[in-house]
Amino acid sequence: MRPKMGAAGGISRAEYAKRMGRAIIRLIALIVVYVVIAAIVNNVAIPMISTYVSSAAKYASYVNILLGLLFGYFIVYAFADVIYWSLMTRYDHSAAAAVRNVFRIIGIGAMVATIAGGVVGGAAGVALGGFLGMVVGFASQQVLGNAISGLFILISRPFRITDHVTLLGDEGDVEDVTTLFTFVRKDANNIVVVPSSMVLGNKIYVRRPAQQAQPGGGGAGGQPSS
Repeated sequence: MRPKMGAAGGISRAEYAKRMGRAIIRLIALIVVYVVIAAIVNNVAIPMISTYVSSAAKYASYVNILLGLLFGYFIVYAFADVIYWSLMTRYDHSAAAAVRNVFRIIGIGAMVATIAGGVVGGAAGVALGGFLGMVVGFASQQVLGNAISGLFILISRPFRITDHVTLLGDEGDVEDVTTLFTFVRKDANNIVVVPSSMVLGNKIYVRRPAQQAQPGGGGAGGQPSS
């Protein structure tokens, strides 16, 4: 269930702060555990194994890569969760989740490029890291473009769920707005899925539910009710 701040039965601001505190503790714990395990592996385990297996030191870099990828993944996600819960005190779930997803994508891409560059080392490592960064950037260009566009839509709120809109020539009621797509229900059997980047770059015609009533409606004969 997506929590809404201020709604009846929703999560209070104090609860948001508590959950953000837990996310921060989890992030710090993951970093500490990673540092401790890496220190034990490099300063204790590998030297000890090397006394029995002379070639063990050759595999130290691979062990560090695996540790970096494993803990890096969880650390990136934990950091993104801290951002998410800090934003939930000011924005709704959709906007906070959009920012969290962007941080996850950028964090994982940066982590992979950094580890790859560190493995090779020197100028070649810098070049490889830069090349992988470009590959990740090009591969995720459309996704990131949609995600950033969706983030602007969620923050600026040109329309809301249940609004009657016309997007790119398709008319219907907004059913959901996510980071990547806006879902517009045309009728009982058809839903139009519009990429966020296309929504942001085109005209939007909005008619909110309160504006759909007949002018002066409410009483018989079109007279306003008392």
